[in-house]
Amino acid sequence: MAKKQDLYYFDTFVACAEDSCRAAHMLKESLNNFHPDQLKEQLDELHKVEHSADMKKHDMLDRLAREFIPPIEREDIISLSQNIDNITDKVEDVMLRVYMNNVQDIESGALKMTDVIIECCEAVKALLEEFREFRKSKNLKNLVIRINDLEEKSDKMFMENIRSLYVESEDPIRIIAWRDIYIYLERCADACEHVADVVESVVMKNS
Repeated sequence: MAKKQDLYYFDTFVACAEDSCRAAHMLKESLNNFHPDQLKEQLDELHKVEHSADMKKHDMLDRLAREFIPPIEREDIISLSQNIDNITDKVEDVMLRVYMNNVQDIESGALKMTDVIIECCEAVKALLEEFREFRKSKNLKNLVIRINDLEEKSDKMFMENIRSLYVESEDPIRIIAWRDIYIYLERCADACEHVADVVESVVMKNS
């Protein structure tokens, strides 16, 4: 069992991942029940979640600066906190592109990719919950593999969605707008995989 004072870091990792999950579900809800006239309001609500995640990260790094002996290496705590925060940032970036590109209807491929992003975020949360006991855990490897698999699934969907844009659409504005959005959707999955990579690295260094 991790020491009580050490649990703060692991609990905060999980809390930040919960913000990522919340943001992903908000994105899905906005795209699934799409109303262009409500986008700005929805974007503002999503930004509150992103800001909450930022504040958790800053509080943790402030504490780390005063910590005598952290539970894992300082650079790993910094890297992990930044990479978790990046997930929420990337989810917000998707909504920003939908808003800035003045999208009026949603591609079905985007909804399917968003479902995968939610799976990725939930898998990251599960990974970080397990990370509390990483020295004893027998399930961390499987959770890392699951995130890798989901990222690969997102890659394939990204390629097919981009191809479909060019094959099926004759509207260059639509192609430009949705190519941009699909790129940012794929970056969400990449950000989740980066968290898994850091966790795997920490486990290797502390084995």
